Amino acid sequence: MKAIAIQHNGGPEALQLVDLPVPQPKPGEALVKIEAAGVNFIDVYYRSGLYKAPQFPLVLGSEGSGVVESVDEGVTTVKKGDRVAWAMVLGSYAEYAAVPAARLVVVPPDVTLRDAAALMLQGMTAHYLSESTFPLQKGQVALIHAGAGGVGLLLTQLAKAKGATVITTVSTAEKAALSKEAGADHTIAYTEVDFAAEVRRITGGKGADVVYDSVGRTTFEKSLDSLRPRGYLVLFGLSSGPVPPVDPQTLNAKGSLFLTRPSLAHYSQTPEEIAWRSGALFSAVREGKLKVRAEREYRLADAARAHQDLEGRKTTGKLLLIP
Repeated sequence: MKAIAIQHNGGPEALQLVDLPVPQPKPGEALVKIEAAGVNFIDVYYRSGLYKAPQFPLVLGSEGSGVVESVDEGVTTVKKGDRVAWAMVLGSYAEYAAVPAARLVVVPPDVTLRDAAALMLQGMTAHYLSESTFPLQKGQVALIHAGAGGVGLLLTQLAKAKGATVITTVSTAEKAALSKEAGADHTIAYTEVDFAAEVRRITGGKGADVVYDSVGRTTFEKSLDSLRPRGYLVLFGLSSGPVPPVDPQTLNAKGSLFLTRPSLAHYSQTPEEIAWRSGALFSAVREGKLKVRAEREYRLADAARAHQDLEGRKTTGKLLLIP
């Protein structure tokens, strides 16, 4: 089969199209013929070395969808022919993947496999952020960075469905329009104005209840400055790089703030939790309450270009690789 693997950490040029044997499902696994693989910053983190690779060569890709080809004896939750999707399992930048059955969800017939691939990682991230890490309530104010990105567009829609006021940061007028279309009440051109000062102005000096920050280094300090006393900074990504060490006294001085660094892995630990999150997302899509924006599709061989576009912030919504 064709796959995208890295032999060492590096830039997009480290991504290589290689021929590998079709994986054989181990106990508890299913072999899936992949329809689409999501491209995410976690893939960049593994490629660059920010996250340690479990081994080399490493087939990238932490999210995908497809059709079950076969299952190991003892697997009862999925069967040959099922349309399935998954997240937080490496190996989806390929034509086939062996995936633990406990991580798979069956995709409803009225949800496309490409939408499912676009939803699993970023959608479940948006779900845990708004439902579990900081359960948004009606009337609260949320600042969402990268408002026109894959998570940003989904999180904005989920936050508005809860009755929150949503402020997003964006880099261009085009991205501001997309963020507004997703439901954002206010958009801030963070490259042109001080977003913390603008949040204070919008909220009448109070600050936001929560900041959902996937950017990291370049936004971290001002994210803290955007919060009300006892507000929450939810740092769930590092697209601009890791943040410097934080003195806990800083959190006190800025208003007894809370800081957390969550990940989807810790919010999708059981099949039941995965089923809850993915099921809620699929239902919202089917009912027309959640729109998935899959902006670009790339051939598997063009994975390096997909990474370049993602890192260059040239994209909005979701990027997919199509084997």
